[in-house]
Amino acid sequence: MLLPAILDIEASGFGKGSYPIEIGVATEQGETHSWLIVPEPDWVHWDVEAEKIHGISQQQLRETGHQVSVIAEQLNEMLEGQILYSDGWGFDSGWLALLYYSARRTMTFRLETLPRILSEYQMQYWDDTKQSIRSSYGLSHHRAGVDARVLQLTYEATAQRETQRKMRNNGP
Repeated sequence: MLLPAILDIEASGFGKGSYPIEIGVATEQGETHSWLIVPEPDWVHWDVEAEKIHGISQQQLRETGHQVSVIAEQLNEMLEGQILYSDGWGFDSGWLALLYYSARRTMTFRLETLPRILSEYQMQYWDDTKQSIRSSYGLSHHRAGVDARVLQLTYEATAQRETQRKMRNNGP
């Protein structure tokens, strides 16, 4: 089964002026990549409540983050021509656009909303399956790379479950 490439973003907050602080990607091959982002000088909004959720400090971004231009180039190189999917497209597309605008680069891939490729059956079992995967693998929440991979594993598990159901119902 070909897995969809997934992108997830953690941000400085959810309101006006928020910006991306971490980008995570799970590739079609199931590899996970993530980058902490050094905020641009005019990116000043910081929500302490958001920091409590994702656990990434401003100091950590300054010390271990990457410049937006470096991240944009690496994403373009890795994902050129692909379609990536996001479960938070409304937020993620805006944050990704801000990253590319600030990097003065053009994206060479597309971002779409994850529900676009989910069947009704997958959507019905999505939340329970995702929680089960997090529990069984002991995966943290609200870190972009891990969240992207969890979404990808959830897609795979729900698609396999649907295929097995169809095979049982259409048996010999």
